[in-house]
Amino acid sequence: MNFVENETSQKLRGGYYTPSDLAGFIARWVGQGNPSSILEPSCGDGAFLTELAKCPSTASANIVAFELDRKEAGIASQRAKEHGLSASVHASDFLGWALDQLASSGTRFDAVVGNPPFIRYQYLPAEFQDRSERVFSRLNCKFTKHTNAWVPFILASFAMLKRGGRLAMVVPSEIIHVLHAQSLRSYLGKECRRLVIIDPEQLWFEDTLQGTVILLAEKRLCDSEKPEGVGIIPVRAREFVSCDPAEIFSTPKPINGKTVAGKWTRALLDKGSRDLLDELMEHPDVHCFEDIADVDVGIVTGANNFFLVTDEVVQQYKLKDHVHPMFGRSEHCPGVIYDTKQHRTNAQTGKPTNFIWFKNSSVTISSSVKSYIEIGEQQKLHTRYKCRVRSPWYSVPSIYATEIGMLKRSHDTPRLIFNRIGAYTTDTAYRIRSKGVSAQRLVTSFVNPLTALSAELEGRHYGGGVLELVPSEIEHLAIPLPAKTKLDIKKLDHAVRNESAVDVLSSHGFRVLEGLGLSKARSDQLLDNWIKLRNRRHRITSGQDSTAF
Repeated sequence: MNFVENETSQKLRGGYYTPSDLAGFIARWVGQGNPSSILEPSCGDGAFLTELAKCPSTASANIVAFELDRKEAGIASQRAKEHGLSASVHASDFLGWALDQLASSGTRFDAVVGNPPFIRYQYLPAEFQDRSERVFSRLNCKFTKHTNAWVPFILASFAMLKRGGRLAMVVPSEIIHVLHAQSLRSYLGKECRRLVIIDPEQLWFEDTLQGTVILLAEKRLCDSEKPEGVGIIPVRAREFVSCDPAEIFSTPKPINGKTVAGKWTRALLDKGSRDLLDELMEHPDVHCFEDIADVDVGIVTGANNFFLVTDEVVQQYKLKDHVHPMFGRSEHCPGVIYDTKQHRTNAQTGKPTNFIWFKNSSVTISSSVKSYIEIGEQQKLHTRYKCRVRSPWYSVPSIYATEIGMLKRSHDTPRLIFNRIGAYTTDTAYRIRSKGVSAQRLVTSFVNPLTALSAELEGRHYGGGVLELVPSEIEHLAIPLPAKTKLDIKKLDHAVRNESAVDVLSSHGFRVLEGLGLSKARSDQLLDNWIKLRNRRHRITSGQDSTAF
């Protein structure tokens, strides 16, 4: 976890200002609805105001804008005056004002534009945290403290739209898939006539790894109007900004149902691929992960660098009687088998492979061990939350190993690890218990295009493009277990260590899916879709490829 004192002022303010061409495209799209009133909830220095002034259908609209930074609000207000806009720029918090308006059925707008702040809930001052939570409550949306400021900003802004109104915003690309935005996705899915996301291959903000998209949302005219769903249109560079916004908005074929109710990643697939996925989920040999295995977090030490150490540290502080084999990083296990050989290799190359476990508080503490514990206390480790709630702080609870492990994050696609020596895992990995299926069979069957694609659809990613899965997402993964297919775990381990992910999924993965009666062409269809979503996550074009698994 990052702490507020370690973050930049820009990140804490959430200020990543919108390029003029993107702001211009957004202004033209809302302008096609001929708005007489426009809201901008976080106007920065006025980039959108400048573009609204250039658009004939928005230049005469009444504009209400907010910006918490007084200096920036002043610049924005001056810009509005210079452009002759009928705009009032308030140097105050938008959410507080919006809550008052929503409670009194006050001001409503024909359009909303903007680039809401990207600030984690944990970094918001207490009063803004309270207002964020109240927005969720006001709109009957499920709240989570994992949220980000842009979520309540969109919720409140959309709630202030008139029927048939338009909202256009630059938002994080994670709106498509993160769990904390689920209530927002569900809300928009119910309230919008049509939703379109413009999804770029490249990053629009050079100073951050944060991927962004443009959200175009049109509110239903009446309750009887049926929502069309969400459509995603991929774009290269910014060529689309010269296109007719109305044409862009009408281009993607939206999909509804479970896609809008859940994550929107399925909208990235064509209909044929979605149909194939649905067909395979009905196959008797394809299972939901939760039906064949249990998943639990790894050992929560509260201070991995202290409890997971090298052989050198073990020798220096005479910790041999208190250490046990452990892995928790991808470099610890580049294949699918963690055995004595791999553990020895890790130790010889200086990797931290030893978990320090004082089994109970009555254990005899030698002077050398005591000196090591004192080092942790000098580092204030005993004051960390996970450590201070246990007694003694250095006695870690919930210690057990499972036959299967799984790293929380992956560059290409997740894999299960056959834990042959019963090593422990940190909370950077999960502990997996199979139910009614052998561990080796589950590990070998897991590597295939269907499961890899399923992981892209169920998981999430942030800046840098690393895929992450939490237990609730792992439980929904599609796992083929063909009854008669025999798979060699040693051959798979060798392949994963030495071949690219694409090659392994193409060869070994097809063997898995072939056991379901799937043709090579249909297996490749799944593989191609996985490559598409992985490349999107990595923000690379289809002509590039990763070499590591």
